[in-house]
Amino acid sequence: MNEVMIDRNANSFRFVATGDSFITRKMSNKDYDKQLADLIGSAEFRFTNLETTLHRNEGYPSALSGGTWAMSDPDVLNDLLKYQFNCMTWANNHTLDYLYGGLIATKKHLDEANITHAGVGENLASASSPAYLESDSGRIAIIGATSTFHDFWRAGEQRSDMLGRPGVNPLRYQTTYYVLPEHYNVLKDIADKSGINAENNLAIEEGFLSSNQVFRFGTYSFSVCEKIGMVREPYSEDVKRIVKSIHEGKRQADYVVVSIHCHEMNKDRKDQVPDFLETFARICIDEGAHAVIGHGPHILRGVEIYKNRPIFYSLGNFIFQNETVQKLPNDFYEGYQLPLTATVADALDKRSNNGTKGLGVNRAVWESVVPIWEMKAGTLTSLKFYPIELGYGLPRYSRGWPIITKNEEILKGLEELSEPYGTNFIIKDGIAEVIL
Repeated sequence: MNEVMIDRNANSFRFVATGDSFITRKMSNKDYDKQLADLIGSAEFRFTNLETTLHRNEGYPSALSGGTWAMSDPDVLNDLLKYQFNCMTWANNHTLDYLYGGLIATKKHLDEANITHAGVGENLASASSPAYLESDSGRIAIIGATSTFHDFWRAGEQRSDMLGRPGVNPLRYQTTYYVLPEHYNVLKDIADKSGINAENNLAIEEGFLSSNQVFRFGTYSFSVCEKIGMVREPYSEDVKRIVKSIHEGKRQADYVVVSIHCHEMNKDRKDQVPDFLETFARICIDEGAHAVIGHGPHILRGVEIYKNRPIFYSLGNFIFQNETVQKLPNDFYEGYQLPLTATVADALDKRSNNGTKGLGVNRAVWESVVPIWEMKAGTLTSLKFYPIELGYGLPRYSRGWPIITKNEEILKGLEELSEPYGTNFIIKDGIAEVIL
């Protein structure tokens, strides 16, 4: 009997993705949007980025966090799964808010829930490896990484004589500031006279740091140019490792999706994409990824269709409940000069100046989109965006749950952010469709 080979790439495959799910509360019936859950459930690849840790005080709080120390009762995972997600990444700036105990507990709960998840592991090989989602129409490889993290959160390589280090799959970047010759000379003179580089110079001399040709002013690198500016480039070793995972995924699955968590921005605009992220995302597509899903700044960024494949530079928030964590370490209170008797509510009031500043009063944080796209033979054939709202203007203990809306202003905002990438939309009846 002749074996019949079925080309599953010849079939249309449906994807849905969301941004950050910073979930800290259990969901009541009134907060559940079944229409939204059904929309997500209509796809075979159903993704979100989990931006909290799941445990009950099983990890010591880190001295540094991603902003708010994120810890959620593991039971919230059941509510998150009511939206029918089947894959997640969790490499982000909160992964080690509660150090290795929090990381290990979170991984345990995700494993027990049979969730396909990527981007974090017991060593660098594990954190950077693709995870695989099985579906009737094909197999999808998912790779997770983050550019926003404290350096000691990086997963470490394992050796034959030394354990690896648990952590995130990192995408580091190198920043160079370009200045005019006269500015450069002034910086060098200040450095020589102030001693700002003294410790680094000694470390280089004693072999603890490697030397390079770039002039450093403290922790910043400067070079001479006729035009003042800043250039950030993705760290080549991290790119090579992630590309290797993409190549692995290409050979082991029908589709490859890369998820990248990135808070970094262009100058002081959170909605503008940093240069290194654009470079990285396009490299991923060049090397075989079928989509790049960005998240991190808690607001939307533009969409690029690159070589007939989508790059979502940020999908903003899906669930955002950073103001209803139940506990915070004393480091958080100290940051706002609060006494040991202060409560979580006291700290949140202080941070937000009693609800008058911060993320809570930024409407863009509480408005987002859910994209649904179809691909056939590795090429994008359809891409639509559905607007969602998360309760802007509600009390902090109520807002943060998503509902589908017909608010076309959200879609028009996304269209404006996408214009620099040549991405055009048709907006009709509360849905935006990309013109391919």
